[in-house]
Amino acid sequence: MDHHHTPHHEGGGVLGVLLPALALLLCAGGYLLLVRRAHRRGRAWSPWRTAGFGAGLALLAVALLPPLAPFAHRDFRGHMTQHLLIGMYAPLGLVLGAPVTLLLRALRAPHARRVTAFLHSGPARLLSHPVPALLLATGSLPVLYFTPLYDTVLAHPAGHWLLHAHFLLSGCLFAYSVAGPDPAPARPGARARLVVLGCTIAVHAVVAQLMYGGFWVHVHAPVPEVRGGAEIMYYGGDIAELLLAAALVATWRPERPVLREPAVRAV
Repeated sequence: MDHHHTPHHEGGGVLGVLLPALALLLCAGGYLLLVRRAHRRGRAWSPWRTAGFGAGLALLAVALLPPLAPFAHRDFRGHMTQHLLIGMYAPLGLVLGAPVTLLLRALRAPHARRVTAFLHSGPARLLSHPVPALLLATGSLPVLYFTPLYDTVLAHPAGHWLLHAHFLLSGCLFAYSVAGPDPAPARPGARARLVVLGCTIAVHAVVAQLMYGGFWVHVHAPVPEVRGGAEIMYYGGDIAELLLAAALVATWRPERPVLREPAVRAV
């Protein structure tokens, strides 16, 4: 921890606002086009799924656009708020929007079979398991904040966008592997996923507490900012993980009895 504050690159001015806004609008438009296509093919689609995906995009907009984005470049507390929104809250909404299921419903059979084949491939099975997803999403936190990596990455204009991409992709992968309604062939049972979620909660708590105490922290920001960021990680992370646990229960409970009953009757 350092009392000297290094102001980070302000995020590309007008382009730093226009590009993420355009990307988010394209994602929203693409999702709605797939919904329309699914309806045309006679496949129903829940408005709650659309609302979930829209909420995820809205949270990304809050994180990536003013006033939060410029504040995040100046203040570590802003960075941590942005980190939670991009890496934990937005992914939950996006994943609950079930984009893979929507894609499968909107595509013609041959294309849908290719997507399904990819989901069953080795790399996809590995990444859809919660343990590798945990290592990518949560395991990167000590590396980022307890080594010079954080300041090194954010010293370069492209660095913070790479960091955002890492938070978003690893966050989506983790939410998908733990509580996603989309198909994931290698996803284990609910108990195993709850254990992985418990490990995430523990790592977040330890990293936040070490950061608050100033142990091993390599973040060049004033002490009050680092402590404030640690509190945001501790409490904000807890809320996000509780929401993920609730999503796990909601997406798991209706499916299990339906799958087990025929097997019992057959016996």
